[in-house]
Amino acid sequence: MSKQIVSKQTQKNWWVDAILFNSAVVAGLSGIYFLFLPSGGYQGGRNPNFGLNILFQRNSWDDLHTWGGAVMIAIAIIHLAIHWRWVSSMLRWMWNELTGKSGYMNTRGRLNLLLNIMVAISFLLTAISGVYFMFVPSWQWTSDPMILFNRTTWDLIHTWAGIVLIATAVIHFAIHWRWVTNVTIKMMKMVLPAQPAVEPVTITKQ
Repeated sequence: MSKQIVSKQTQKNWWVDAILFNSAVVAGLSGIYFLFLPSGGYQGGRNPNFGLNILFQRNSWDDLHTWGGAVMIAIAIIHLAIHWRWVSSMLRWMWNELTGKSGYMNTRGRLNLLLNIMVAISFLLTAISGVYFMFVPSWQWTSDPMILFNRTTWDLIHTWAGIVLIATAVIHFAIHWRWVTNVTIKMMKMVLPAQPAVEPVTITKQ
């Protein structure tokens, strides 16, 4: 049985999307951990889960969130560059439609475009606020606000933008599920060794 061929461009898209997906899962799960297990409070007080560890120590979750987010930002930039022609085309189409210079976009196209815009905006806010926390120290003697807003506002931006990003990214993934599964199966067939064909055994009566 011959292996199915996937174009070089599709292979590149798949690898970029695979790394983006895995880094997003790491950043998302660690973000959910911090959302439900905040560090404030004290043992037995207003934060009864203080000191509770799930799978890893809190510092390990923090490292996973930081580096998962950093990889996600880097790969997302590559993802945007690869699909920039489509992005610019959709933005131009949307602008022309709003100004009455182009034809009608169907409902599915509008929803898909709106979803991508929400993913992009929430990702941008999450990334910017995440970079803020990476490079702006939280020492008590650091002036607050350090950049534009105080740390509480940046934390709220990071939290709610991250929640919207997770929700819209899940919907985006579900919409493209058929493409993901089809290309993944073909990629696995290209990577894994081909299984030898089993010849049928004929049993004859003595």
